[in-house]
Amino acid sequence: MSDLDVQVPATFDPFADANADDSGAGAKDYVHVRVQQRNGRKSLTTVQGLKKEYSYSKILKDLKKEFCCNGTVVQDPELGQVIQLQGDQRKNVSTFLVQAGIVKKEKIKLHGF
Repeated sequence: MSDLDVQVPATFDPFADANADDSGAGAKDYVHVRVQQRNGRKSLTTVQGLKKEYSYSKILKDLKKEFCCNGTVVQDPELGQVIQLQGDQRKNVSTFLVQAGIVKKEKIKLHGF
């Protein structure tokens, strides 16, 4: 047996399939609700993956009024339109989207710490 017959295994990435499934651009059928830490106790909630026929500004207006927070709609080149809200509103947003009939409960993915 020579040195050329030995096969070195390739590097294994345990998160490769998870990254492919949870990527925002690849999974169009899910609505992703994430929280991002800003500074100190401040955080930001993002909602992406809503269907394009919905009016993001009207959904944002209802979310802001319901949860007493500020927010905006941001245009991202890869992800499309993303709703941003102040604070950690993940559970509130998911229950709101289900009760309003915008998304089914099994189509929502909550991300965050």
